[in-house]
Amino acid sequence: MQQKSIERGRITARVSLSIQEKLQEAADLTGATLNQFMVQSALERAEQLLERETTISLTRKDAAMLFDLLQKPSPPNSVLAKASERYQNEVNSGSLNTKPSSIT
Repeated sequence: MQQKSIERGRITARVSLSIQEKLQEAADLTGATLNQFMVQSALERAEQLLERETTISLTRKDAAMLFDLLQKPSPPNSVLAKASERYQNEVNSGSLNTKPSSIT
């Protein structure tokens, strides 16, 4: 049975002795090594931050308003109507390339 090689990186942190002792004490309480504790703690915090920064939270009232606007959009104003007409004219005349370009 072949074992897959997992690529690993290394993170080094220099901390004061008092911080190291506090981290070690916490690691000991969880039954983990200092390295395991630090990696798990950092990963949990990273996941919290990423979740917070990539999720939009709405109140029920805000969500209801958003769904209502999506289901019954306002008619376009004159500026948007002119822009849409200009776009359609450019597409129809061939002066606007609407096909995705391939990057080589």
